[in-house]
Amino acid sequence: MMTSLGYQPPTQITPMAKDGVLTVLQLTDLHRYDQLSLPLSKRNLDPHYQDCFEVLLTQALASNRQCDLILVTGDLVNEVNSQTYDQIFDRLAQTGIPFACIAGNHDVTDEVGDNLPFEQRQLVAQPLDERLLDHHLIDTPYWQLLLINSSVPGLVGGEVRADTVDWLRGQLYSSPKPALLALHHHVIPAGAAWIDGHMASRTQQLWSMLSEFEQLKVIINGHTHQEQTLKYRGITVYTTPATSYQFKPYSNDFAFDEEALPGYRWLQLDNQGNFKSWVERLNNAID
Repeated sequence: MMTSLGYQPPTQITPMAKDGVLTVLQLTDLHRYDQLSLPLSKRNLDPHYQDCFEVLLTQALASNRQCDLILVTGDLVNEVNSQTYDQIFDRLAQTGIPFACIAGNHDVTDEVGDNLPFEQRQLVAQPLDERLLDHHLIDTPYWQLLLINSSVPGLVGGEVRADTVDWLRGQLYSSPKPALLALHHHVIPAGAAWIDGHMASRTQQLWSMLSEFEQLKVIINGHTHQEQTLKYRGITVYTTPATSYQFKPYSNDFAFDEEALPGYRWLQLDNQGNFKSWVERLNNAID
């Protein structure tokens, strides 16, 4: 694991729900980088999108809505750098709201030659920053939130490991509470051939295990840089827009969505096992 300084995740994260409703803010795919660590040729890369994390976080928390927990579902950084993580964790800590972060592919893989076509780039495995959680339970009075790490060092695609499936089975077996699963990679196709080639593997084992438990209600993920709401085997799967650039939906070839603004997702989980969710976007484009 990468050695970290400053913020250390608590062993137990205890969000406080208001009026029996747990309100969760999901941010994903920040793709932050440290400007000073970049070569001159790459500085000011996507400068507008670098501002979006701060702008969107401020926008979300400026609303009158209670926020009990912030979940960041991977790709915090675009290139692995401990100082970039320090900045992100420090900013999240400043909110005073409990938060948890899991890894995406960019958190464990650097792309060398990112000015080249993807197939010509070199993927270099990087160690996982220890502040990114692996198998982690956030237990609340009425819901259990299950956070897993689907990233594979040196790869863009992910994996739901066998030990992860076993851990999830154990958590679901031990508690009848309604459950939400959070990970980075998508576990059912998004309908775009290129990104579906980089979804999580071993999903058949995951879905087979989940079929044993009716209390798993919701799955949230990032990675696809777009908004989708899908249903599979009775489970609602929410894919959330990136807190940076967006990918064009249903495109077989890699393409940016030039029209869609960065966004985030709200989830409300009530004390009866009901839930609702919606996406909000950047109020105004950043000049």
